[in-house]
Parts: sequence; structure tokens; C-alpha cells
Amino acid sequence: MSFLGLRKWPVPASTFRQIIKPLWPFFVASGVTFWLVSKAQDKMVRLPEYAHDPRNPYAEKIAKETHH
Repeated sequence: MSFLGLRKWPVPASTFRQIIKPLWPFFVASGVTFWLVSKAQDKMVRLPEYAHDPRNPYAEKIAKETHH
């Protein structure tokens, strides 16, 4: 039986490796980029000019950390 003209094919184990092997640099770069953007956002939110801004969603958290 076919679904939309496609037959069931077994997926060999080597297919997974064939997909992951050429794409590993992109996975690593995605992780590094996510980490760097996260760190940059955290540093920018904690700058003095933005730390006391009422529009800052982390203002309360930053205020609590500075009082301790």
C-alpha cells in the first residue's frame, strides 16, 4: 500500500550518519551563536542605563541581586 505514491522504505543506519556528518559544523555554530547572543543579551540588560529602566523585564531581578 502506498501513501501519496510513496512506498515504505527501511531507513539504514548509515543514512543518519550521512546527514549528520556534513551538517555538524552548522549544529556547532548554532550552539555557539545561541550562547553568544544569550551572553550579550544578559550583559546589555545589566548595563546601568538599562538596569533601572521600568520597561526592562529583568529590572526586579537585577535590583534584588544588587541589594544582597
